[in-house]
Amino acid sequence: MATKKKILAIIGSTRARSSNLFLVTEMIKASADIFDISVYDSISKLPHFNPDLDTTSPPQEVAAFRKQIMEADGIFICTPEYVFSLPGSLKNAIEWCVSTTVFSKKPAGLITASASGEKAHEELQLIMQTVETVFTADTTWLIQGIKGKFNAEGILVHQETQSQMHAFIKAFNTLMER
Repeated sequence: MATKKKILAIIGSTRARSSNLFLVTEMIKASADIFDISVYDSISKLPHFNPDLDTTSPPQEVAAFRKQIMEADGIFICTPEYVFSLPGSLKNAIEWCVSTTVFSKKPAGLITASASGEKAHEELQLIMQTVETVFTADTTWLIQGIKGKFNAEGILVHQETQSQMHAFIKAFNTLMER
């Protein structure tokens, strides 16, 4: 049996009952046979980016975040859109990695799940291209109207979105095998 690929899922929302977290939870279940997905749940604990602190000894939270990215075979970023952009906490987290190569050549699945999400989805792809992650059109996924796709318990009940999720997982696995 092949070893499962280790994926780090970074959630752009800090909300406890985030639709983005619900989606990643569904993806964990749907891909359990091929991926070992861990969720980075400390995005709100990262200090505000400060280039003066981005040295060989960055803040402990930053060093731990970078280490998790380095140790992963690939990453998922699943984020909402706030005011036609990425949430500040996600942008902050990525900024702490710009001076490093932790994202370079790392396979990435980029998901924007929001009410609309178009502008944030564009921005996420541009930023992740800039930090040199590897993704394809099939490993990017814009989900509009995300809240209506889950029931009150946080279970994905929208059939089309379930199908899209399985296609996304398959495409990401193909990217990982390159």
